[in-house]
Amino acid sequence: MATAPKVFVGIDVSKEWLAIAVRPTGIAWRAAQDEAGIEELVRQLNDLHPHLVVLEATGGYQTLLVTALGTAAIPVAVVNPRQVRDFARSQGKLAKTDRLDAAIIAQFGEVSNIVAQPLVPADARELEALVARRRQVIQMKVAEQQRRQRALPVVQRRITRVFAVLQSELEDIDKDLAGRLRGSPLWREREDLLRSVPGVGPALTFSLLAGLPELGSLTRKQVAALVGVAPLSRDSGKFRGQRTC
Repeated sequence: MATAPKVFVGIDVSKEWLAIAVRPTGIAWRAAQDEAGIEELVRQLNDLHPHLVVLEATGGYQTLLVTALGTAAIPVAVVNPRQVRDFARSQGKLAKTDRLDAAIIAQFGEVSNIVAQPLVPADARELEALVARRRQVIQMKVAEQQRRQRALPVVQRRITRVFAVLQSELEDIDKDLAGRLRGSPLWREREDLLRSVPGVGPALTFSLLAGLPELGSLTRKQVAALVGVAPLSRDSGKFRGQRTC
């Protein structure tokens, strides 16, 4: 009996839409980038039983999707966009649309050695709790907005203050979610970027990620200064003569 081929899914994430491509079947479709769209997408992916779902890190737009996939125990990996772009160039695929991008991401997942790592159960429960709280805050915001439209000015001011607090709480939850995801096994951006450098293996990668968490948030000059390998001028005390480093 022939073994069924492994299914790889690529998802191109934008602010409003999710473009999905499946290999090796070539199936492609689009889903709304909102809670209802993501919930339906998770159901569809559960039916496909993918070996791996791959998407790029895209400035925070992927946070809710990755959380939903991870907590649903769907194997997912968030990869560095540069690697996907380099892979696309190597394949001679320079055209850029959401559908083509999703297909390239799926192909990248198929031919690369990415291995999805599941969330620890405790992490999954915390992410689920944060997503549930986020949904509650959004519902409260909608309710307050509706009340403000019908309220007299003396009450509108008070509702506006509450609305601002809820908006601040929503932003706080989103930051917490993003931070937890970046620290999870689902997020491979920094690891994969380091491993793409010739000569950088698992041991050095682990050492850099553990000992230099600032990587990715500082410039190369700032990192060099932090590590202590940047050439700095020797101008101490009453020193006179030719400047040295």
